Amino acid sequence: MEITQVEAFALRFQTGKSSEQQEDNYYLPDEGWRCIYARHHETMVVRITTSDGIVGYGEGQSPVSPRTSKTIVEDLCRPILIEKDPFDVEYLWQRMFTAMRERGHYTGFFIDALAGCDIALWDIIGQATGKPVHKVLGGRYRDRISLYAGVGGSTPESAAAQASEYVAQGYGGLKIHATRSREEILAIVAAVREQVGPHVKLMVDVHTQYSIPDAILLGRGLEELDVMWLESPTVPEDIPGQAALTQALDMSVAIGEWTRTRFELREVFERRACDITMPDIARTGLTEGKRIASLADTYNIPVTPHIGGGGILSIAATIQFSATIPNFLIMEHSPGAYEMKGQITTRKPTVQDGAFILDDTPGLGVTIDTDVLEAFAINSQ
Repeated sequence: MEITQVEAFALRFQTGKSSEQQEDNYYLPDEGWRCIYARHHETMVVRITTSDGIVGYGEGQSPVSPRTSKTIVEDLCRPILIEKDPFDVEYLWQRMFTAMRERGHYTGFFIDALAGCDIALWDIIGQATGKPVHKVLGGRYRDRISLYAGVGGSTPESAAAQASEYVAQGYGGLKIHATRSREEILAIVAAVREQVGPHVKLMVDVHTQYSIPDAILLGRGLEELDVMWLESPTVPEDIPGQAALTQALDMSVAIGEWTRTRFELREVFERRACDITMPDIARTGLTEGKRIASLADTYNIPVTPHIGGGGILSIAATIQFSATIPNFLIMEHSPGAYEMKGQITTRKPTVQDGAFILDDTPGLGVTIDTDVLEAFAINSQ
């Protein structure tokens, strides 16, 4: 068996009015966020075909500018993969990773594109062997992948109402996304805690908005509300600051969605700059995601996989990954966006009482509707 075709699709799922002006499809940093965010759901899907007719799918998370990731797959990854054996997946990961390493491209868009290819290769391996990816990736530690739901809401009342709905659906954990002042965040979390009671796990993500002193003050307030972790409290580059913050708080500090390789996380773990790590499989790929989890386990650090702007293939790959690691804690999920992300499938995992339940479907366990996939391609809209 050899790889005969590598394709990439930049996708946009419109969640509102789209614009012909590309920049109008994004929220820019001066609108209250440090990062650019898409007004719609965007991502990049990789499709790899083999000489045996097996078709594997993967995803490189691309919440903005998925055409950038698409170009990298087509121009840089495709030539490395064509005519290669998909079972040589670790060798192919290394070949792709080193292709631009000397030029400083060992993170960012380049690794996102690599991740999409890597996931597609594992999908092929699973289908070729007639086994789910988690079986060929090392075997399962668990059959049930516990989830927490993301909670929005700009007021304590709206956040508490949404939290109550998710608890009623069976979710045992809730993550509150907040980029407001310390006082506003504490008011929102207090309202949610009062609404859901003491037994639901609460987490707070502040999207790198805080300085170290302010994050410490926020964390101490959250500790009084029995919050499980404070996520992404400050800028990614300040590893010493993250270490100081982690040591200053009794609650856990969770970071890692911006990291893509074990090389980036080595110093973080050595400095104890986090208590929980959050690899995003559509940024790391399955191959490197497993390595990150293994490195984290060496330091007794649990893993809670990030999903964020990832699409349905990101979710499917993360389910498979989560089954195979000893230090899995809980997986992120966005119930409100799941059906929208799943439009390109005719079969996808289902949530039961706040968890994904593994089955024995070969590959990633997702069936892609190729016509719908191609209809969501940006150049088709």
